[in-house]
Amino acid sequence: MRFSSLGSGSAGNALLFEVGRTRLMLDCGLGLAECCQRLADKGWQADQLDAILVTHEHGDHIGGVARLARKFNVPVYASAGTLVFLEDRLPPGLLQEVAGELPFALGDTWIEPYSVPHDARQPLQFVLGDGVRRLGVLTDVGRSTPHIEAMLSACDALVLECNHDAGLLQQGPYPASLKRRVAGPFGHLDNQAAAVLLASLDVTRLQHVVAAHLSLQNNRPELAQSALAGVLGCASDWIGVATQSAGFDWRSVA
Repeated sequence: MRFSSLGSGSAGNALLFEVGRTRLMLDCGLGLAECCQRLADKGWQADQLDAILVTHEHGDHIGGVARLARKFNVPVYASAGTLVFLEDRLPPGLLQEVAGELPFALGDTWIEPYSVPHDARQPLQFVLGDGVRRLGVLTDVGRSTPHIEAMLSACDALVLECNHDAGLLQQGPYPASLKRRVAGPFGHLDNQAAAVLLASLDVTRLQHVVAAHLSLQNNRPELAQSALAGVLGCASDWIGVATQSAGFDWRSVA
């Protein structure tokens, strides 16, 4: 079981996951040519994808989904609320509704969807695995909840949003309304909120932690790494960082 990223941030997100013979992409906010090039850089071709999972309808997560899915005939899985934004761009046969939070199998992958507070129509995040080992993914969430903590406990790997540093956001160039949205209960996790969430989890199985969806304007990788490392008592450089330009390289879960 392994995972990687093509890019993470407000300019476009795409996460790759592979177990057995099954290859999945989680979100695609990249243009078609850019996505295909970055896939090739990771050793994949778009026509090898078994499915695209979509978390929500914001452009940095869904913007490239329709063109990729249509060109390579890849089914798209999302909540009913998210699929509304794809209905006029994809044939019905490629649209697959994720029913609530019911876990389901897709090839060799066991998928556990879960709801999160974010300013989208029906946002989901996902835990992906093989039935034993689990990768927990959480981005685009305004605050933690007991349900989120239960879903992410006892994972073998985590991709965790560290969108902004609270001080840098408040001192930064965003207008006041956008600052309120980003920092609000349906916006994005800051570094310290992510650290508090991490501290609430059972981390006894953790092999990987990657900080994701970092703001280029309102965060710095070393701040996110320091916040998460402080919880785990590890060296800061043990915490991975997903970048906007290249995501992160393949990580394997034993």
